[in-house]
Amino acid sequence: MTRTLIALLCLGLAGMLGWALWQLPGDVGLKSDLQSELQGQVQADIVGLPALVAAHLDQSGVRHPVTAVLLNFRAYDTLLEIGVLLLAVLGVLAVRHAAAPEPVHPQRAGAVLAALVHLAVPLMVLVAGYLLWAGAHQPGGAFQAGAVLAGAGVLLRLSGRLPALLPPGFWLRAGLLLGFAVFLVIALGVTRGGHELLAYPVQQAGGLILAIEASLTLSIGLILVSLFVGAPSPPEHGGEASE
Repeated sequence: MTRTLIALLCLGLAGMLGWALWQLPGDVGLKSDLQSELQGQVQADIVGLPALVAAHLDQSGVRHPVTAVLLNFRAYDTLLEIGVLLLAVLGVLAVRHAAAPEPVHPQRAGAVLAALVHLAVPLMVLVAGYLLWAGAHQPGGAFQAGAVLAGAGVLLRLSGRLPALLPPGFWLRAGLLLGFAVFLVIALGVTRGGHELLAYPVQQAGGLILAIEASLTLSIGLILVSLFVGAPSPPEHGGEASE
């Protein structure tokens, strides 16, 4: 029944996409003059985007134009990106082979890797916090901070200090969902004050963006680590795992 339902849903989606393509006008691409005019207009708009962002930067709640675009002016894109990451990790966890569970604790690392982890992980957590805070006024932000946190998690996992994350427990699931949930709650919450979806009040924009980025940092780090842990382990040769 499940396979039949999935097949029907896939066929329905394929039919909708085919119908949408069929409805496209047949003379698309033939009107070269109109196409050239539209391309010129798009290029002119792109050239004017930096000036437009700079003109409204004081209303964004942050002082860095990239953060202003990603978390305020074009926050829809970032919200969808987080949704895609969340769906990706859910897919990986869903297809994880249940017949080959991970050991609770992997093989302990050698002295060199253990010493590297002991020195590097605290520094990486500190760098992640700095990147999160710096994103408001210079290059940085949740994606960079989350990637650094994920690197620390991978090192902990390789050294045997991080226990198996699969199957995911309650707190791991909550952490994976946290960033997307906070983003969505804030996006909907601002509409209660008469604003449009993801249109933050100017006085509260900085605090709301910081709350979104803090939750996204944790979720992105957990998502990337879960993708690493959830990937199938390489086959062992000779009954011995290579360090």
